[in-house]
Amino acid sequence: MHTTSPVRRITDQAVRADPYPVYAELRGTPVVRDDSGIHLITTYWEIRNLLQDPRISSDARNLAPGADPLVGTTPDDEGMLPPSFIRLDPPEHDRLRRLAMRPFGPPHSPRCIHDMRGDLAGTVTGLIDGLDGRDRFDVVDDFAYPFPVAVICQLLGVPREDEPHFRRLVDVVVAGLSPAEDPEAQRHAVRQGRLELGQYLAALIEGHRRHPGDDMLSAWITDEGPEGRMSLLEVITNAVLLLIAGHETTVNLITNGMLTMLRQPAVLELLRTEPMAAARAVEELLRYEPPVQILPQRTTLTDIEVAGSVIPKGAPVWLLLASGNRDPARFPDPDRFDPARVDNQHLGFGFGVHACFGAPLARLETQIALTELARRLRDPQLVEDPPPYRPSPILRGPRHLPVTINGLAA
Repeated sequence: MHTTSPVRRITDQAVRADPYPVYAELRGTPVVRDDSGIHLITTYWEIRNLLQDPRISSDARNLAPGADPLVGTTPDDEGMLPPSFIRLDPPEHDRLRRLAMRPFGPPHSPRCIHDMRGDLAGTVTGLIDGLDGRDRFDVVDDFAYPFPVAVICQLLGVPREDEPHFRRLVDVVVAGLSPAEDPEAQRHAVRQGRLELGQYLAALIEGHRRHPGDDMLSAWITDEGPEGRMSLLEVITNAVLLLIAGHETTVNLITNGMLTMLRQPAVLELLRTEPMAAARAVEELLRYEPPVQILPQRTTLTDIEVAGSVIPKGAPVWLLLASGNRDPARFPDPDRFDPARVDNQHLGFGFGVHACFGAPLARLETQIALTELARRLRDPQLVEDPPPYRPSPILRGPRHLPVTINGLAA
């Protein structure tokens, strides 16, 4: 019997390399009430149902102050900027998401992601070519980070030479998703980072307003759709969201995928010999090692009964996506990575109105990345298992993944 609170257990850095036994234990109770007042939802169907339940709010303004004391600050901290659409409820959420989506996908821009395939493949080839002559590299620093960063820079219209500057700012903001020894100092750092990021983007947006290009920032500030345009603050806020969500999660997805393949050489061989298997393998990866493990900071707008438990109005709710993805009531043999798994309706990209905005791009990036790594790296081997992990229990992935190789295939 554990006396440590469930929230402290799943946010403990000691379990970061393998949180799944803790999730399995918690799944014995679909709704776990923590002594902090947070309600943890642990099972697949209960999570999926709540993800589409309008009685659960994503709006940070409905969250009681101090309701989530153990995960630090949030990316929309302290009202420095208006909330991005992932921190809003319908109808505000729907309007902003539709405006953000116009240059990014159907129905207005149906070929956007498809037409990026050649550029994505070229970026991957260039990064792998850069490993030539080396017998060891870090999957994170040398590949999984620079790849999606290059993509998001191009997509938004951020000059590549500015990447080190905004990487520093993004790292500060993302650090706010982890527990901190000094929460007040962390809040200050996140506020300052968001302020600097907002100032940088405001200047960049003004340049795009004067000289529009073929990028999302230009589209957001010049596009006159049926609902008008986003305000300048809305453009800044949603650009910050895409900068962070558009690469942090993909970094972890690619790195988790490489780690899984190196632990299971049969999967590596499958992608090497059957590239068409990549799509299904990536879906299984999203189930098995989702880069977003937890959706915290949801709030009940009324009393809600879930699996026989009543969650009171105003209670903070955490949806444990990674636990739901390993629920044996939904997935047979859930702790086995099965790249041929069928009926794989995982929660790796969430569900409902807040389903991941960038899912089509993340899928394509990861399919191309893992297929080419499998094909071109000769005899890749893990140097350290488990590797060191990032501190965040929410955006979970290795901080470094050192690998040895015996050269590259052409």
